[in-house]
Amino acid sequence: MSGPVTDAPWRDASRPVTERVEALVAAMSLDEKLAQLYGVWVGASDEGGDVAPHQHDLDDDVDLDELLPHGLGQLTRPFGTAPIDAAVGALSLMRTQERIVAANRFGIPAIAHEECLAGFAAWGAAAYPVPLSWGATFDPEIVERMSRRIGDDLRRVGVHQGLAPVLDVVRDARWGRVEETIGEDPFLVATIGTAYVRGLESAGVVATLKHFVGYSASKAGRNLAPVSVGTRELADVLLPPFEMALRDGGARSVMNAYTDLDGVPSAGDRELLTGLLRETWGFEGTVVADYFAVAFLKLLHGIAGTWGEAAGAALEAGIDVELPTVKAFGEPLRLAVESGVVDPALVDTALRRVLTQKAELGLLDAGWSPVPPALVGVDLDSTESLRGTVDLDTAGHRALAAELAERALVLLRNDGTLPLGSPSTIAVIGPNADDPYAMLGCYSFPAHVVVQHPSVAMGIEIPSLLDALRAEFPGSDVRYAQGTSVDGGETTTIPDAAALAASADVVVLALGDRAGLFGRGTSGEGCDAESLALPGAQQELLDAVLATGTPTVVTLLTGRPYALGRAATDAAAIVQAFFAGEEGAHAIAGVVSGRVNPSGRLPVSVPATPGTQPNTYLAPPLARANDVSNVDPTAAFPFGHGLGYAAFEWTSFSGDGTEIGVDGEVTVRLRLRNVGDRAGADVVQLYLHDPVASVVRPVQRLVGYARVELPPGEEAEVRMTVPADLASFTGRAGDRIVEPGELVLSAGRSSADLPFSHSLRLVGATRVVDHTRRLQPTVEVERITSGATAALADAG
Repeated sequence: MSGPVTDAPWRDASRPVTERVEALVAAMSLDEKLAQLYGVWVGASDEGGDVAPHQHDLDDDVDLDELLPHGLGQLTRPFGTAPIDAAVGALSLMRTQERIVAANRFGIPAIAHEECLAGFAAWGAAAYPVPLSWGATFDPEIVERMSRRIGDDLRRVGVHQGLAPVLDVVRDARWGRVEETIGEDPFLVATIGTAYVRGLESAGVVATLKHFVGYSASKAGRNLAPVSVGTRELADVLLPPFEMALRDGGARSVMNAYTDLDGVPSAGDRELLTGLLRETWGFEGTVVADYFAVAFLKLLHGIAGTWGEAAGAALEAGIDVELPTVKAFGEPLRLAVESGVVDPALVDTALRRVLTQKAELGLLDAGWSPVPPALVGVDLDSTESLRGTVDLDTAGHRALAAELAERALVLLRNDGTLPLGSPSTIAVIGPNADDPYAMLGCYSFPAHVVVQHPSVAMGIEIPSLLDALRAEFPGSDVRYAQGTSVDGGETTTIPDAAALAASADVVVLALGDRAGLFGRGTSGEGCDAESLALPGAQQELLDAVLATGTPTVVTLLTGRPYALGRAATDAAAIVQAFFAGEEGAHAIAGVVSGRVNPSGRLPVSVPATPGTQPNTYLAPPLARANDVSNVDPTAAFPFGHGLGYAAFEWTSFSGDGTEIGVDGEVTVRLRLRNVGDRAGADVVQLYLHDPVASVVRPVQRLVGYARVELPPGEEAEVRMTVPADLASFTGRAGDRIVEPGELVLSAGRSSADLPFSHSLRLVGATRVVDHTRRLQPTVEVERITSGATAALADAG
């Protein structure tokens, strides 16, 4: 081989992308085409640990020397497989790309992808709060800023695609991956998730929406369990976040769900991946397989008898790229095509999409360079001299992580104990009090990878809550007792912990989860729960501490909501933190001291009892408390609930009409004032109630929100213009419709606290709408200051 072709039409960036792609497709052999349709995971079997389902059942020895002459579609997790210095990793990736380009006759590099759900999943990179915390902020703007920073880091070291965000809507909080979701409401998931997509894509990184679709509705909350949802739940709850993130966010990739929908695995569902996604919604990007999902069509789902059949079924459905490594799309697919079992046109269709994306990323250009921005102008001859030169956890990263964590903390209850003054003695008790890992979700690099390398340092500085409280209260005697472990069930040291509580002025009780994978944690992928009781003996510890009578601040560091028993009414205060990231401990300590004014709102309901799942606030009348069942599913703390230290008064609410057409819109206005003595943020939530519909509807459904920050004494007006499209739902015939009739729009502090409402009537004939409908209200916040007005930012 004489080396890569450099003078060819596909290398000419001045030509139309379609022309370049067609020229390249026409020049390729079958082996070269297939090579663009799979990834390779270098080092996964040796260093990656168990970070994907059945990973080691499907690890095959991959001979790169044998594969690379044909080319390569993707490189899987060059930074996220094992602990490696960022600069050294960038150099290694650069050398690998040079090798790939030199080996194939077209000189095509691979797309490098990484996980980036709670920050760039690399050793030494900033660990941000998990997506459930993003939802708790009700603040798309800060999430977009975070994802832009993540995207900039990815591009700086040579990564092109990020496997985030997760747009699954929580349907059963027992599911282990609740921490990876944004919440239980499709509108909240859609708006926050779309903001994340905008940030990542604005950095030039391909955002990957996952998991398409239904994964979170698996039976009994078990990972990869079958999904049986009706037409309306699919269309009205599970699909809207993907619609918005594609249309308004501009995501360029989608990842299938592992699960099956009513017996059809998503990885083999042409109606879903081609009919809906491409033909109806017009998506033109790539569909990448969740790790090993193509092989699972044979191994787990049993709809294919051979690897070749699995490959054919996935291609036919619309999957373009097999990840994380080659199994079915290599030799098995080649033989299936050559024997006539698989139509070669399916290969070409997927190939065009992959090459189009590579062209758009500049990877086909004659001037493409393998040197990532982080290494430009750097001496590359000495690996050791590179170490530490790429900082992925700067002061700017940490400041943003702190800001997000502070906005995400939810104060569920407060009898006036918080904020604390200067107590003489603070007892800090609980299994999550002195563990930095308690701040991290399962897709943070330390919890995902470092824990499987015991001799390796965490890579970033993360204080424990005990450390942060000692720093926050330097004049107090801060004493510590573990009491019990997260899930070991030990009770012998609970009396000692209770004695410490009894001797203190106040208790900070740190309970919750340990993030992990496939049973190695109490939250995370493959760590599902049988009930929403606190893991292990934590409820016994909680009850014993409360029984002492010492004011107790219950602090929950979790990946899902838990039933809290008597704490819901007897604790002095409850602070909910959903894996708050590297600065989470300082944020929590700040809430306890009053330095931070909490403003988070619940993205998921907190149950009153542990056994009422599945249940969300999106409930019709018969799914709520009633006299035909003895089980009361009413939440202890409802979706949208959250307290703060500022006092906000809502002074008026009005709508600009009582009748609009089924294609019209209505504007509602709310006045609110900060009547307290400190600055704070309130979250105005707008809910829609449809009293009479042709199908059963949720009693309340979020259709808009605005986070409003005001100094003491200042007032603002929130205006939301709501299109009738937001009242649409899937009717009996399967079409999405806007029906005439009464609607009620209510302003709420939570889904269960709706002090103001405005009734109106939709008039006209039933109207059919589709994916081009309006998906959001127009939201304006105007600050009113001494007779003058100052426009704030759009929100929600």
